[in-house]
Amino acid sequence: TMAFRTSLVTITLFVIIKTQMCLSEFNRHSFPKGFVFGTASSAFQYEGAVKEDGRGSSIWDTFSHSPGKILGNTNADVAVDQYLRYQEDTELMKDMGMDAYRFSISWTRIFSNGSGLLNQAGVDHYNKLIDALLAKGKLRQYRKCDSL
Repeated sequence: TMAFRTSLVTITLFVIIKTQMCLSEFNRHSFPKGFVFGTASSAFQYEGAVKEDGRGSSIWDTFSHSPGKILGNTNADVAVDQYLRYQEDTELMKDMGMDAYRFSISWTRIFSNGSGLLNQAGVDHYNKLIDALLAKGKLRQYRKCDSL
């Protein structure tokens, strides 16, 4: 009926306006002093560049390349390509106002064969990533949640 439609439109508009009002009041100052705004990532999900600089295969590489194991047969060979775009990504974190960045290390990039010889290119990559984070002021020591 027309009355029902009018009520529905009125309620929808009210919700949209109220949501916009709440969002406009929600900002960094809405959080307690010392609150850390940050982001985190997992090497397999963000690095990509699986064939760059001597990186070895991981269990997930093998699994994701097995037909039928992953929907659509996708894999993380490229992912978000942070291995090659880390400078751009650290700039984005700075622009977003992030205070912290937690990342994991792909051990197959450090020890290509699982053990033995160190892959210096992999070590160099992580050193460059850490240097870029330091240059943007994104690397500081924070207490772990379980120590609070």
